[in-house]
Amino acid sequence: MQLTAIDQAEVNGQPIPCRAFDPEVFFAETPADVEYAKSLCGTCPVKDACLTGALERREPWGVWGGELFVQGVVVARKRPRGRPRKTEVAA
Repeated sequence: MQLTAIDQAEVNGQPIPCRAFDPEVFFAETPADVEYAKSLCGTCPVKDACLTGALERREPWGVWGGELFVQGVVVARKRPRGRPRKTEVAA
C-alpha cells in the first residue's frame, strides 16, 4: 500500500486543517469565510500536494491548497454577492 501525502502527515501527527475543521469552511460563500479557509491552509503540511491535486482534477469550487477555485479557475479573492456600488464620476 502506498501512503499519500495526507496519510503520511497523519502518521507523523501533523494536523491537516481540512480534516480538523468543518469541511463546509472550505466551500464558504462569504469573502471573509473564504479568507479564513485560506488562512487555515497556511500551516498545512500537504498544502502543495493539495493544490497540485486540485489543479490536476480541475476542481470546480472551493479552497484547495490555500487557493480559491471558482468555476475551475484559481482566483485571488471571492467577490461579495450583488453588483458593485455605483459611484459618481467627477466631471
